[in-house]
Amino acid sequence: MSGKEIPIANLYYLLCYAWRHFEESDIVQLDDLEGINRLCDLLGKVLSEGTFRLIRRGIDCGYRDYHENIQGVRGKINVGETVKQALRAKGQVACNFDEMSRDILHNQILRSTLKSLTQVSELNKDIKSSVRSAFNRLSGINCIPLRRQHFQSITLDRNRRYYRFLLSVCKLIHEQLLVDEHSGDAEFRKINDKKMNKLYEDFIIEFYRSEQSHYKVNNPGRTICWDHEGTSDIFRSFIPQMKADVILESRDRRIIMDAKYYSQALSDYYGGKKINSGNLYQLLAYLRNRESTVPSGVKHEGLLLYPMVEEPINVDVCLEGFQIRARSIDLTQDWDNIYSDMLDLIK
Repeated sequence: MSGKEIPIANLYYLLCYAWRHFEESDIVQLDDLEGINRLCDLLGKVLSEGTFRLIRRGIDCGYRDYHENIQGVRGKINVGETVKQALRAKGQVACNFDEMSRDILHNQILRSTLKSLTQVSELNKDIKSSVRSAFNRLSGINCIPLRRQHFQSITLDRNRRYYRFLLSVCKLIHEQLLVDEHSGDAEFRKINDKKMNKLYEDFIIEFYRSEQSHYKVNNPGRTICWDHEGTSDIFRSFIPQMKADVILESRDRRIIMDAKYYSQALSDYYGGKKINSGNLYQLLAYLRNRESTVPSGVKHEGLLLYPMVEEPINVDVCLEGFQIRARSIDLTQDWDNIYSDMLDLIK
């Protein structure tokens, strides 16, 4: 998105909300982020400070399976391997056993990510020193070549929220890090518009879930059924799914919100500013079909929400009986103002 860059402190808050971990945002304070204006420095600081806090709380341990040839017996004897390797002649047997260890997958992801950060040449010198120190404090935990499936295979219970937050940081670092296989140096890529759009959408959903209680948010979901009366059952499977970004519901209001992270919210048309027609058509489809398939006696209304790029957007129209607003939220202002503006949108 063109225009002014989102301040790094605000980007941090967006991430914390999107990950459903705003409670953990106190790992770093706003004052700690002064002078930091790059994503790699932000994530390096959060991950190192978070690791130190994790160590103070206590590192997770878990059972690991071991398969070793040893003298004596431990766990279960693997008879087949013992015979195959002729271990009895050496006074050994093959044993399978498990043992409590810190060297488990989520700790390996954490230490491996810290190691990757030490290879980022552009990383702030002081932050890199802190990252290296956090890496060394996790000695005894193996580093692994990280893959997407490592993050997908992690399952942590509710008591490990803090771990889940740090693993979200690790996942973003993994996705944005570009490593030179020859030199070993790494550099950070800028978050692309597609990912920023998803981040913006998730932030809005989780902000309204956390910061207000008047509306139910996306309950039970965001999927809107088409009004497909007259369509044969044979062909209904061909109708694509329709899913809104945010649906807010109370006893007196129904708001369907569409989040658009665009560099240009309004288009130029013969010298005048116009709302993007595709955005209006999409939102009208949401409104028509939801009102038809989920009648409530309360008229649905629509809200197009853009990040402010150059000038604020404040447009109200009525189309086909639906009230539709187009608004912008300035993500470059102080966080307290963003907070109040977000709540003002739904008053």
